Amino acid sequence: MSARVTLATARRVLTQLRRDRRTVALLLVVPVLLLSLLRYVYDARPDVFDHVGGPLLALFPFITMFLVTSVAMLRERTTGTLERLLTTPLGRGDLLFGYALAFGLVALVQTSVASAVALGPLGLDLAATPALVVLLAVLDALLGMALGLNLSAFARTEFQAVQFLPAFVLPQLLLCGLFAPRDAMAPLLRRLSEVFPLTYAVDGMQRLSADGSVTGLVARDLAVVAGASVLALALGSLTLQRRSA
Repeated sequence: MSARVTLATARRVLTQLRRDRRTVALLLVVPVLLLSLLRYVYDARPDVFDHVGGPLLALFPFITMFLVTSVAMLRERTTGTLERLLTTPLGRGDLLFGYALAFGLVALVQTSVASAVALGPLGLDLAATPALVVLLAVLDALLGMALGLNLSAFARTEFQAVQFLPAFVLPQLLLCGLFAPRDAMAPLLRRLSEVFPLTYAVDGMQRLSADGSVTGLVARDLAVVAGASVLALALGSLTLQRRSA
């Protein structure tokens, strides 16, 4: 890997993203709109908004980054860009970590904007400091990005890439403990939920929302989310082919 090549890759991705205003709106505006909608759905029950608003600050970056990066990498493959890039001195690690750096910066902006609006005008009351909330949300966004890059290798069209959202993300969403306590689930589902990285993202945000301190369990959740992101990037490097499918 070369730091110069990795930075050049990140700059290229950011330049392409800046020209795509619809994607920028999806990443920056849609989470704020959804949080605002949820706030007024529970207008008479602000305690409910406080309960679910924190976990959703973790889920929205995860979902949007998963969708955007899986489609972006698929376009690199199907247009022949990936094939041309890998015939240059650009290595697989340079490409993946360039993507990670670019979308990591985008995730930082995305979560900062969403958190500022939620904790400010929307009145979301969390025990944790805003810095901790943003940190976990950024890690969740990076996890979504890494999984999106990894799974894009198994799609041949953008429609197939989008299909991974209900096939891969929704089961994690249902079992992560947001809709029902995991202790109340059937034993098989509870054990399955322990394998999914999104479970630890939601657990971490729920603990930060209720307590605010970095306990051993919160540190574990942060470590699992970060480790799953690195593992997904490492596996993604194995799926990069010099020939386009």
